[in-house]
Parts: sequence; structure tokens; C-alpha cells
Amino acid sequence: MVPVLTPLALIARRWTPTPRTLRRAALSAVVMTVLIIVTGGAVRLTGSGLGCDTWPKCTDDSLFATPEQGIHGAIEFGNRMLTYVLSAAVGWAIIAARSTKPWRRGLTRLGWAQFWIVMGNAVIGGITVWAGLNPWTVAGHFLLANALLTVAVITWQRTHEGDTAPRPRVPRPVRKLSWAVVVTSGLLIALGTTVTGSGKHAGDSSDVPRMPWDWADAAHLHAAAAWVVCALAIAMWLVLRVVDAPDDTRARARDLLIVLLAQGGIGYVQFFTGVPEILVSAHMLGSSLMWIAVLRLALSLRERPLEASAPLPVESGSAVSAAV
Repeated sequence: MVPVLTPLALIARRWTPTPRTLRRAALSAVVMTVLIIVTGGAVRLTGSGLGCDTWPKCTDDSLFATPEQGIHGAIEFGNRMLTYVLSAAVGWAIIAARSTKPWRRGLTRLGWAQFWIVMGNAVIGGITVWAGLNPWTVAGHFLLANALLTVAVITWQRTHEGDTAPRPRVPRPVRKLSWAVVVTSGLLIALGTTVTGSGKHAGDSSDVPRMPWDWADAAHLHAAAAWVVCALAIAMWLVLRVVDAPDDTRARARDLLIVLLAQGGIGYVQFFTGVPEILVSAHMLGSSLMWIAVLRLALSLRERPLEASAPLPVESGSAVSAAV
């Protein structure tokens, strides 16, 4: 009996991506995740969070934004449409991973993990609209987007590696310090949602509930966590020089410090200037770039040599036909 092939298996039989194509596919998911985080913030900062009255439709009678909803409806609907572009980027990453020869199952699973996070976050986004922009669901929506960014960055990093067991590149205490940087950075991002949830940018002009604490106190706690992250990042940069870590790892520690310096500057300026929308948007972009830098630094502390994996065939129809 001839086995029935899935659509992905059929594509894999006819196409083999080059290593560059595989990496670009994974990177596209990273870029689109950052873009949708920033544009999601723009929806809130322009007061367009309820530009579409309901979900999954934009109104009870229309799937699309209507002229009566004005610019706010267009902004909210446009952000929803970006979810489809993000899904396409994730789909490309899944297809490229599945079509790689030999099949990299772990990489494919990472791609599917991204897909299910996108679907889950779309549902949470709908619940957020139904709940009238409840700050807790808004925070959950943002944090799940960062979970997607985490998996996307890991997937992108894995496209540069083989499939052998990871080997450490630095001593164990240094790797523990990197985990401290990751955990405190994650806490910093979570605390940022408490500033957002209690601040003045509620996402709509109507009476939207806020988190039950003072915005300035939340901002001060968030800043204190940022200083802890900065201290750990400086320590990491110094330790990597002491242990003579690889050049690329030290470069990533340097990049993290640069991003933290810029992000901290934006944060303080926006606090003392009444949190203008443009600076809040820049701070959200900085948050994503900081998290990417943190993850890339942690992932650079181990390696999976490409030489241990079978080489990928050249992307051509004849080569694929010969292989199958």
C-alpha cells in the first residue's frame, strides 16, 4: 500500500532549500514578530484598540473595517491583517525546515511551536477586544508575543547549527550568569506590562480599566529591575573577557550593553516628558531588540558544529530528484 503523503511531505520531495534560504525563512519570522509587537503597540498608542467593535469580525455585520469606524478602525484592522503576514512567515519557516535534507525534525517542531503560539495569541487578542481592553489580557497578549519572539530567535539560531548535542564554549559559572541575565530580563519585560497597564495609554478614548496601583511606583520598580539587568550585563561583558570567550560571544555581550544603554535612555526621557506616544513606541521596539540580544548572547555560549550534520543539497530540481 502506497503511503499517503502530507502536503509538507510532497513539497519536501520536490524542493530542497539552501542553507541561506532556510536561515532567511527563520529570520523572516523574527522580523515579523518584532513588527507585529511594535504595530500592536501603535494600535494602543493611537487609541485604536477598540477600532474594531468585536472579533473575529471587525463589526457585527462586517469582517472588514467600515468607513464609519474611521482611522481607528483602519489601524486596528490593519494590525489584524498583519497576523496573516506573520503566519505566512512562520509557514515559510516550517516548509523550509521540513524540506531540508536530511529532515531536521527538531527545527520543524520549533516552527510548529511558533504557529500554535500565533494562533493562541490571536485568540487572546480577540478576548482582549471582548473584555474592553482589560489591562491583564493586554499584558498577556504582549507577553505571549514575546514568547513567540523567543521561539523564533531560537529557531533562527538553530538554522546556523547542526543537530548534535550542544557543547559549552565557556565555563559553567559563566553560563549560570547568562541564565541570570535571561531571567532578570524576562522579569524586566513583565514589569513593563505593569507600567503600561497602569499608565495613561489605555488604548481607547473610552473608560478603560487600569491596573490597581500608581503608575509612577510601577515605573520606579521597572527602572530598578533595568538597573539590575544592566549590572548583570556589565558583569557578563567583563567575565567573558577574563575567560577569553570566543569573539562572537563577546560581540553579543557588547551589543546587549549598547541596546540597554539606548533603551534606558529612552525610558528615562519618556518618563520625564509625560510618556509621549512616539517614545513609548520606540521603547517597545527597544524591548524586543533587548530580548533578542539577551537570547543571542545566551545561545552563543554553546555550539552545535555544522560539520557533524549532513550537508544540505544545492537548491535545484535535478538535485532533489536525484536524492529521492
